[in-house]
Amino acid sequence: MNLSHLPDSPGVYLMRDASGAVLYVGKAKDLRARVAQYFHKSPSDRRWKIPNLVALIRRIDYIASASEREALLTERQLIYKLQPFFNEMWKDSKTYPYIEITREDFPRMFFTRRKLKDGGLYFGPFPKVEPLKKLLGYLGRIKFINLRLCRWDFSLEKPLDERKIKACLYYHTGQCTAPCAGKISRAGYQALAARVADFLKGDYGKLRVSFKAKMARAAGKMEYEEAARYRDFLNAFAHMEERVLVGKLEPDFIENATGRTGAVTALKEALGLAHPPAHIEAFDTSSLFGRQAVGSSVCFINGERDTAHYRHYKINFRNVPEGSNDFAMMEEIVGRRLAQIIKKGEPPPDLLLIDGGPGQLAAAMKAMKTEGLKIPVVSLAKRLEEIYSPQRSQPLLLDRAHPGLRLLQALRDEAHRFGITYHRKLRGKSELEG
Repeated sequence: MNLSHLPDSPGVYLMRDASGAVLYVGKAKDLRARVAQYFHKSPSDRRWKIPNLVALIRRIDYIASASEREALLTERQLIYKLQPFFNEMWKDSKTYPYIEITREDFPRMFFTRRKLKDGGLYFGPFPKVEPLKKLLGYLGRIKFINLRLCRWDFSLEKPLDERKIKACLYYHTGQCTAPCAGKISRAGYQALAARVADFLKGDYGKLRVSFKAKMARAAGKMEYEEAARYRDFLNAFAHMEERVLVGKLEPDFIENATGRTGAVTALKEALGLAHPPAHIEAFDTSSLFGRQAVGSSVCFINGERDTAHYRHYKINFRNVPEGSNDFAMMEEIVGRRLAQIIKKGEPPPDLLLIDGGPGQLAAAMKAMKTEGLKIPVVSLAKRLEEIYSPQRSQPLLLDRAHPGLRLLQALRDEAHRFGITYHRKLRGKSELEG
């Protein structure tokens, strides 16, 4: 089976039979590598479902995710919603755990699988619990996290019975700040709880630096087990940092999500690209008789808008001596965007889309050559929606309903909209100043 349409990034894959029914839902940090494992026979893999599943697969869809953690949560929701036959391990109502800091005079912290409206602070959910438990256990031992470990119910108005205090092992071994015995004030204890909450929200830069130094020091002394422990703690930080998608899946979520990634796959095949163009940036220029000339670039990732990569440009007329010169304008804005990518060390796009014909395409290629980059690039001409490519002697004409063409049109139109909005803003400002 050809798996080249799958990206080497996190996501969820849906395996379907000849009728289109979903047989199995899985998640992966690298979609292409994970799915490929199903089709490589391994003598050590004795799971009954693998050969039975592979024999039934006729189509594989995927839903891209921002991180492995987001993929885990999307997988969980899809399995619960679709109940595929080969996902028997998820047929129960099991959920991923959260960390709760309770709303009490002297809060506690613990893992829970139920998120209640009880006024507590919840963090998560966390699909990978073990590394997080090890990290929190270590932070407890070094007294960075020093909230009480008992389950006693007490408050300022309802103190804990003295007999229970004297019988408490945590109290006698010094593992607790002992608010029940008045060893710490409520304000002091609340400050400890606030520090833990800040940490769980992502404020652990100093700890990360400390752990990296300790890991390097342990490795230098050839204390590899100790170094591995700090490495695991750093991995736990990375897990906690990952972006998470939490929410109800709408009825048409699967169709819409696989439709977007399906358009990326269709475009890869139509253009003969080596890899799926998951990250596409489109460029357009706009001016009125050479005045207020501007350019714009927009970005789609996995078929969806990614506004963090949107840019607009005021044309530098020292580089465009003839005023409204579309080719020179295109060369300038493409060059400026590529220079920015190089300067910031960002991964380059999988495909550049230029609004226009062969002239604009040649200008963009000139800019790429100047910046020393090699990126697949095509242009889309409005008249017949021809796709020009440096790899083809003749323009490519796709059916108007082709999902790949629809994706390019959406990008082109978005770049035009974004550029026109900026152009009108500059025109309005100029007229007011006049």
